[in-house]
Amino acid sequence: SFMQGSKLEVPLWLAKGLHDSKRRIISVELPKMYKEAWRTVFSADANVVDLHKMGPYYYGFGSQLLNFDNPENPEIARTILQASTFISRFRRIMDSSQNAYNEDTSALVARLDELERALFRAGQKGLNDFQCWEKGQASQITASSLVQNYGKRKFTDMDG
Repeated sequence: SFMQGSKLEVPLWLAKGLHDSKRRIISVELPKMYKEAWRTVFSADANVVDLHKMGPYYYGFGSQLLNFDNPENPEIARTILQASTFISRFRRIMDSSQNAYNEDTSALVARLDELERALFRAGQKGLNDFQCWEKGQASQITASSLVQNYGKRKFTDMDG
């Protein structure tokens, strides 16, 4: 049995299941990369931070932490969703995916979290598809699945 005040590591899904703001079964301690000292480092120069080392799902996991009633939640939210931070990294990711064609981008990609890696791959695929079309190696340019799904949602909305 565990004494009151015992600390143990549990997976996020279990912590969410046990967390009850009324009964106070557990309290959740922030992982170090979301604490104030790390948030300061992250906001200082977003482009040089190795997000993958801090947590491969930095944005996604951080947003899940907001389910717990931590007094630092507003600051955590501001850091992980801060427009200037995400946008500056996003611009660099997209620039690299478009301009570093056939170059070694492994150093850049190694520092990205999984969401950012997906954006990088999408940028490279878009460029590759366009270049194939330009060279006549593809008969047509097809809309990305994101655009197609958006279009389907719009038409569905109009039907209702």
